[in-house]
Amino acid sequence: MFVPLSALTEHQPRPGHLFPTELGWHVLVADGSRLFRVNEEFRQAWQSAPDERGRHALLKEADIGAAPPIADTPPPLRALSLAVAQKCNLACTYCYAEQGDFGGPPKNMPLEHALRAVDRLFQDARQGESVNLSFLGGEPLLNRPVLQAATRYAAAAALRTGAALSLSITTNGTLVTPDDGAFFEEHGFSVSVSLDGVGDVHDRQRPFRGGDGSYARILQRIEPLLRMQRRMQVSTRLTATPDSTHSVKESIDALIDLGFHSVGVSPMLASPTGHGEMDPAALTRLLDQMKECGRAFEYAVMRGTRYPFLNMMNAMKEIHRGSHRPHPCGAGGSYFGVSADGKLYACHRFVDDPGAEFGSIEDGVDLDRQERWLHDRHVEQQSPCKTCWARYLCGGGCHHEVIRRGRPACDYIRGWLEYCLGAYVRIKTFAPGYFGADTN
Repeated sequence: MFVPLSALTEHQPRPGHLFPTELGWHVLVADGSRLFRVNEEFRQAWQSAPDERGRHALLKEADIGAAPPIADTPPPLRALSLAVAQKCNLACTYCYAEQGDFGGPPKNMPLEHALRAVDRLFQDARQGESVNLSFLGGEPLLNRPVLQAATRYAAAAALRTGAALSLSITTNGTLVTPDDGAFFEEHGFSVSVSLDGVGDVHDRQRPFRGGDGSYARILQRIEPLLRMQRRMQVSTRLTATPDSTHSVKESIDALIDLGFHSVGVSPMLASPTGHGEMDPAALTRLLDQMKECGRAFEYAVMRGTRYPFLNMMNAMKEIHRGSHRPHPCGAGGSYFGVSADGKLYACHRFVDDPGAEFGSIEDGVDLDRQERWLHDRHVEQQSPCKTCWARYLCGGGCHHEVIRRGRPACDYIRGWLEYCLGAYVRIKTFAPGYFGADTN
């Protein structure tokens, strides 16, 4: 049967992506996420190739077409997030946790579950290995005693095993006290505060349950932590919705000026009610704002100053190391979320979702379920991911968002990654010292 050439090309894996910068033409080789500058002869051959098979052959001829295969074996458990409080004092309009309780009755994690989770995390951790314990909710500070006890227990386990422990918390910031700040500083926490913008922009998306805005309260509570951070790092992440895309750059600048260690942005792609989900027009607006922030980051790097835009910091790190990942994150692999009742889920977003349950802190990870998950969610098993040039930089998109809504943001992600590739070339050329230091 005759199959049109266009149909063949559509379903062939794209071996790379050719793009221009002010410095010439470059190609990202998808296999291994490797970046090369190419000459005019290569550019012409690439653009005139009849299909993706021709481009594969061109990379092979240039001796840049092969990379080691990605191992598909389940990694050891090295990160847990504890939903120590499945309840919240805010009523965020888009909350994946359905205002903190994940659709069930509000509940706290008992101390014995938290300590057993820590035991599970350190069960086979070896000296020098990195392990992470994070606290989420809901709002985790609604169960402050268990959070603190689990932290101290984990710190003792790290001393005993020699593993390198990192600690983190995601909080709405409304309940933080100076004593909390001192505790986080003592233990070197990464503190992520959820702020969706400045003033009314934030208040419309993250009000208290009674309807009042939370922005002023958060700033009042967080300001002492911003002053005391040394070992502790206090960062914030904006969730962008169609109503807030116009002010992303303005919000990031204002939050950086307040003293946050870093500021990141994430588009709202899937909410339980559909409220606040990004549409194509909103994603286009957001991409414009992201590029504007990216240019501010580039300008700061060239001047030797700091503009801590987390999305750019992470992108530069991933491109520089040649990130080659078959999944978007460690969910269901090295990382699991623990519910208040001690069950293991693919990540903190899947808490109490039976479709993503992987065992319990008592019985451990269901290895058969884990193996199936990692295979089925592998980027080479996903469409249209397996043919996309950005597949190993993107990893296929957040599992939770993809399962809930599909992939409405592919064009946005490719647009952002292409900008970041160009930025990487410029920084590597004109400010190479940036990559010689810690990009965090």
